[in-house]
Amino acid sequence: MELFYHPLSRYSQKVLLALYEKQANFFPRVIELSDPLSRQDFSLFYPPGKVPLLKSKQEILIPESSIIIEYVDNEFPQKGTRLIPLDTSISLDTRLQDRLIDLELSNTLFEFEQQQLNPETSNQIKLKQLEKHINRFLQYLDDILEKNHWLCGDSLTLADCALIPCLPYARTHFQLFKYDNLSRYWAQAQLRGAYLQVKEEIELAQTEVLVGRRPIP
Repeated sequence: MELFYHPLSRYSQKVLLALYEKQANFFPRVIELSDPLSRQDFSLFYPPGKVPLLKSKQEILIPESSIIIEYVDNEFPQKGTRLIPLDTSISLDTRLQDRLIDLELSNTLFEFEQQQLNPETSNQIKLKQLEKHINRFLQYLDDILEKNHWLCGDSLTLADCALIPCLPYARTHFQLFKYDNLSRYWAQAQLRGAYLQVKEEIELAQTEVLVGRRPIP
């Protein structure tokens, strides 16, 4: 398998977490979407030009982080962590929380970041609305974690792969310490071997951005 991704992309981090949890072998292909030549080459290969993208052993192109993870979980059912639980009710909840996190948290965080990048042109009313929305969703997650070890029960799932990449930014910009259960969850997530592998890639990519060797995606 080949994974086309960028380490600083949260959706790429989501897939990386899943692949490392599954202990799946893959060939990494980092795509610099902010570099015109890299973007052009990737768009010729995959016209939508979005990462992450998985190329299967059968050379099938599989886009979208949640679909990639479900494919990998089915491809390696006996290997590593089961990311889509076999129990029907838990699997439905896992897919629900995954979609909510992508739509209500990850995408909203991206919009909030974009507003903050250009303070001269940012809409302060919009910023406040986004901030309120994010804090409300963080409280929703904190309430769920009152009774669950991981987001959908005792085991890490697809939903956790979606949530964990959002928490470093939430920790520094939304006072994650105010949420006791989320703080506990973040502490345990940082001990996972899969997260440590992803963190190493993130830190390397951030260093390369700082020294000018790699543009920001």
